[in-house]
Amino acid sequence: MSKVTPAARMSRVSASPSALASQRARELRAEGADVIALSSGEPDFQPPPHVIEAAHAAMLAGQTKYTTMSGTAELKQAIIEKFRRENNLDYSASEVMVSTGAKQVIFNAFMATVETGTEVIIPAPYWIAYEQIVQLAGGTPRIVSCDADTNFKLDAEKLERAITPATKWLVLNSPSNPSGAVYTADELAELAAVLLKHPHVWVMTDDIYEHIIFDGRRAATIAAVEPQLKDRTVTINGVSKTYAMTGFRIGYCGGPAPMMAEMLKMQSQSTSGPSSVGQAAALAALTGPQDVLAERAQAFQARRDLVVPLLNQTVGLTCRSPEGAFYVYPNCAGLIGKKTPQGQTIETDRDFVMHVMDQHGVAMVHGEAYGLSPHFRLSIAASLEDLQRGCERIKRAASELI
Repeated sequence: MSKVTPAARMSRVSASPSALASQRARELRAEGADVIALSSGEPDFQPPPHVIEAAHAAMLAGQTKYTTMSGTAELKQAIIEKFRRENNLDYSASEVMVSTGAKQVIFNAFMATVETGTEVIIPAPYWIAYEQIVQLAGGTPRIVSCDADTNFKLDAEKLERAITPATKWLVLNSPSNPSGAVYTADELAELAAVLLKHPHVWVMTDDIYEHIIFDGRRAATIAAVEPQLKDRTVTINGVSKTYAMTGFRIGYCGGPAPMMAEMLKMQSQSTSGPSSVGQAAALAALTGPQDVLAERAQAFQARRDLVVPLLNQTVGLTCRSPEGAFYVYPNCAGLIGKKTPQGQTIETDRDFVMHVMDQHGVAMVHGEAYGLSPHFRLSIAASLEDLQRGCERIKRAASELI
């Protein structure tokens, strides 16, 4: 058999850490282990019933063929109305597009604009795909550390220092994966004031978790906060997290028509276009009853309120209460340097996460993967029972370290 020789670009990317953690959990379960998987980045709910019905009806009606590469006219109109209704953003049909998940929107944008010599500012902690896709495109991620003291948020001073003549993009993600940080409108306005001084910098804002938000907060998006930035902002969203439709693979965005045209070129040579059935389901999600959104946000908030105190009662851990999304991001600095009963020294957050998985059956993701250590990401997209048991196991794993 011939040896596979990967392209040089493949050395710049790696497999998803959360996918690897979930795979390890499946392997342990297959061996008979009792594993609680708290590593997954997807809701544990089902899509609303009317969404399932819409997908079924679309298939029965023969909506199983290729669609327009940028999305069906009906779905694009629903996206336009969604942006207007919920985000106070006005787009035309040429200023929105639909992709195979929000990740493809990000891929399209970076691959269409990033090249050798291009810098992209990414506040850490960050979803790993931002960094990886920038590197795949040949660009340079400019990572800006934003620790718990700043509630994991980028401020105007750090942004100003990070911008160079080579900066092409600033990436914002609110609510954030993995930290759960939520930028207020005032905080975004401070960042916008910096960006207005640097017209060569575009903004990619990933709002995929906007409806999973806690304690009465309201989501804000930068192009609405500062309309002067709208013509150099790509606002990204999708149905995966809000409507628990991860497998339907439908993401979308709004932005200037010339940028959409370049992104569509990239999409035309990758997936050609999103799933016809997925688009029919997404149309039903965006235009149907929305009461499920608040109900599920409340359910995630109840889970957060269970998990955060339990983690803060664990020796060596501190955990800020997230403001949105469905993750917590505890700091495990108090455990670094300790030894396991098996004699292994916990030198990194990865070591602690692997100890918890292999010895106590809880799958999580180490914080190094998200650009900020020593932390780990724990998904609260699980039942209250599993979260209670998982936190008890984490507590036991930490308490046995010496």
